[in-house]
Amino acid sequence: MDSIIFDVDGTLWDSTGIVADAWTDYLRETEHIDMTVTVEKLKSLFGRPLPVIAEQIFPDRGKEEQIRLIDGCCQAEHRALLKKCAPLYPDLEKTLKALAAEYPLYMVSNCQAGYIEVFLKSTGFDRYFSGHLCHGDTGADKPETISILMREHHLQSPVYVGDTMGDFLSCRKAGVPFVFASYGFGDVPEPDYRIEKPADLITLFL
Repeated sequence: MDSIIFDVDGTLWDSTGIVADAWTDYLRETEHIDMTVTVEKLKSLFGRPLPVIAEQIFPDRGKEEQIRLIDGCCQAEHRALLKKCAPLYPDLEKTLKALAAEYPLYMVSNCQAGYIEVFLKSTGFDRYFSGHLCHGDTGADKPETISILMREHHLQSPVYVGDTMGDFLSCRKAGVPFVFASYGFGDVPEPDYRIEKPADLITLFL
């Protein structure tokens, strides 16, 4: 193993509460759409590419309108997350600091462009990470985005830490071992590795 790649939502932090409020407020106050976006709904959707989420949130709208609305929601969530950092999972910074002393750390997510940068600015964790890519940057699915990151940073044998079946299947396609963060949003019955909390990575890899 020469590096560790992390998912973001459900793996490093849980932004669903702040995001649900930001989306609901934006839709009501700016778009005049009487809709409540719930934490439960977001947890069921996070990890999918943004156009897929838009289709689920706004099924009665055309494709262009779905994208326009979800882009507005995302800008609202960025502002909200920069004002208030989302809850981090226990001992996350201690874990990242220990791991970064031994391995380069990266992030790959299906999120929109700019979201990882918001995470890094909100948490102040940019010093622990050597790079990142997302669906919004590449326009590619997660397996290909993982592969692009590996090529760009000359990674030979990374592991990926994520929390959903989509993450697991992406890793299988990309040929990368998968560490299941069981405290996150999804369920993966047969991962390569399983952790109950971020600090378990220290025991696993150091």
